[in-house]
Amino acid sequence: MADVSEQADEWASKGIDITKPSIARAYDVVLHGKDNFEADRAFVAEITKVVPEIYDVARYNREILGRGVRFLAEQGVRQFLDLGSGLPTVENTHQVAQRVAADANVVYVDNDPIVLAHGRALLAENDRTTVVTADLRDPAAVLGDPEVARLIDLGKPTAIMLVGILHHLHDDEDPQGIVEAYMDAVPSGSYLFITHFCASSQAARDAEKQYLALLGTGRFRTPEEITAYFDGHELLEPGVVPLPLWRPDGPVPPEDELSVGQRLMYGGIARKP
Repeated sequence: MADVSEQADEWASKGIDITKPSIARAYDVVLHGKDNFEADRAFVAEITKVVPEIYDVARYNREILGRGVRFLAEQGVRQFLDLGSGLPTVENTHQVAQRVAADANVVYVDNDPIVLAHGRALLAENDRTTVVTADLRDPAAVLGDPEVARLIDLGKPTAIMLVGILHHLHDDEDPQGIVEAYMDAVPSGSYLFITHFCASSQAARDAEKQYLALLGTGRFRTPEEITAYFDGHELLEPGVVPLPLWRPDGPVPPEDELSVGQRLMYGGIARKP
């Protein structure tokens, strides 16, 4: 069996640094995945000290992804651009969407090469789904990518998905402008789907400090700041809310009784008029 340094060299040859935590792999850790490394697990262990519910938070985010994609497919959306998608896991966007509509096209975009490495096998037999290694901070490059163009017709309504990723953009990277660039590229009847870390408690603000110190990203914004991403679009009920409260499948506590973890991320969906 290769030692750690040999393993690191092998992954480095593929453009993957396993000695530092990555966004995609850290998310894989909290989803109980297996495509992660010691640096990722150590990072999550530190976050858990501040937010013991962080594994539950990942589940809430995964659950709203399922509810949101199912809703969008039921509205007739057949094109999904999943930006900052992370590693393939259970109940991926294409699985949820294609269960409702077999003709749904899905493009996953992530800047971590490991996502493509692991996504290829999963998607090998699905010609309506692909994985693209690109940086969502460059909308023109993403939208101009041949694989994106193969499956996403920008003349037709499209779901622009930024699920659990905008909080990894610093303020000086103009996340608002990036959102607007994607939405400007798609027609009326398209949708914007966002979930985002929220500065909803002292524990959340403490977690932000840990994310920034250990991962280099992780901006916990206020509900008002998150809601502003939807400006110019028709925000659907119930608005921008803690994840468990967005069109839940079952009973949930009232907002004032939610735990720190249940309020750690907010999300919503809007329609482009």
